[in-house]
Amino acid sequence: MSYPRKVLAFSTPWLIVAAAIGAPAPVHSQNVTSDATGLSIARESRAREEGFGNFTAQQAMVLRNKHGQESWRQLRVKVLEVPGAGDKSLFVFDEPRDVRGTALLVHAHRDRADDQWLYLPALKRVKRISSSNRSGSFMGSEFAYEDMTAQAVEKFTYRYLRDEPCGSLTCTVTERYPTDKKSGYSRQVVWRDRDELRVRKVEYYDRKDAHLKTLTLENYGLYAGRYWRAGVMTMVNHLTGKSTVLTWTGFKFGTDLGDRDFSRTGLKRAR
Repeated sequence: MSYPRKVLAFSTPWLIVAAAIGAPAPVHSQNVTSDATGLSIARESRAREEGFGNFTAQQAMVLRNKHGQESWRQLRVKVLEVPGAGDKSLFVFDEPRDVRGTALLVHAHRDRADDQWLYLPALKRVKRISSSNRSGSFMGSEFAYEDMTAQAVEKFTYRYLRDEPCGSLTCTVTERYPTDKKSGYSRQVVWRDRDELRVRKVEYYDRKDAHLKTLTLENYGLYAGRYWRAGVMTMVNHLTGKSTVLTWTGFKFGTDLGDRDFSRTGLKRAR
């Protein structure tokens, strides 16, 4: 099932930039235009994602150290859309046995820091992840806790950088800067394909502006006629040589999930 393509709100600035050859705008004007274009791209990307309701999926996590040695984990994921606010997400580990039952619950917000809780079955308690700890590793992976949620548009400022080829596609490249002073990142560079605004790559820079990690997203599939989801996500840590590969399968949209499935008190019963 197809759906009407939206007119991109950021097409006009590109035309303005192209028409300005030979008559460059003042530096301040260029910055304002690139900032507005970057924000428009982020907003349009989110608009195309809205309305999915909820979904469930399975996730295989492969951890590789710098020597190529691997360990693996199997998870189940549930996501509930909260219109006008951040989504709610639940990650539950099934395998291996030593992490079975471990669960991460995320209540994302657009206007403030996300709420995150980790249930550790060995301790039989729920641990709240503080804002100062969200740059830490999620279960030994190269994904930080702050990576385990949708990146709310309102939590960044933006800049459009350029368009460039990315494989057989053309990508628009933007830069986003976290407004949260406790973020582990100073900035992120994002590649999205022009046709569908699917994120293809993200470069993460640490607080010293060193290139810390790169995330690549591949094997996109179309669900419910309009929602694109990556089948493989690979995060490489350039400082440690470690990497984590997430393989997503079994997407199901329109399930019977509700708020009751994403409560903190229900974390211990997550199955």
